[in-house]
Amino acid sequence: MQGRRIDTKSPGSYRERTYRTLEQSGLVSTLVTMVETDLHILAPVDVEDAALQLVAECRRILEGYIRNNPLFAVSMEPLPPDPAAPPPVREMLAAGAAADVGPMAAVAGTIAGFVGQGLLAAGIDDLIVENGGDIFMARQQDCTVSVFAGTSPLSNRVGIKVARQDMPVAVCCSSGTVGHSVSFGRADAAVVIAPDPALADAAATRIGNEAGHGREGLDRALQVAATISGLSGVLIIHGDRLGAWGALEIARL
Repeated sequence: MQGRRIDTKSPGSYRERTYRTLEQSGLVSTLVTMVETDLHILAPVDVEDAALQLVAECRRILEGYIRNNPLFAVSMEPLPPDPAAPPPVREMLAAGAAADVGPMAAVAGTIAGFVGQGLLAAGIDDLIVENGGDIFMARQQDCTVSVFAGTSPLSNRVGIKVARQDMPVAVCCSSGTVGHSVSFGRADAAVVIAPDPALADAAATRIGNEAGHGREGLDRALQVAATISGLSGVLIIHGDRLGAWGALEIARL
């Protein structure tokens, strides 16, 4: 088979998920898709059957809640807590409130975390679950996460080091220039590291929303990051500019 050149800096490379071919973990790659959910899982063994069951369970919970609470699916503002809701819904409501965004801003991270925690409970103790750029990590070694930032000259040139003792952890990314998710900012990549996947995803959305044009937009996004409790670190890439906040070890790739 003739090889194909992959342009990992183009917006099309995100749509085709070609950045997934860059993974060098040495683990078994499994792709799991269900409706809009599109997961790439790396683990010591193929986990397709278990992951499909977990995705189906998480989607059933969320879709069931939305049928009775349609505002949950469309609100771009935080909604009040619901103590009677199932855990994934409560996590999304809490994350939206913490980051000052709607609860669905946390959906990708929540699903990645739900699947990752389920696989850990099943005995898979070395894994990465990626859901459209939102990652749940539980590796048995230190890792470096490469940051894909579209056409930025820093795309795939900058990485974030994650220590084994800090896992499991979530690494979630929002972009105003790459992908299909709604963003009101202009960041090529707003990356958040946090123990809570729902919070990391919601915070990435909020911080990405605040990243406007120029240095002032980058500074404002970092100031907002400092106000969101529970985050470990934040990295923002906007064109040829880079900003960081928190306990973050950045690597040149």
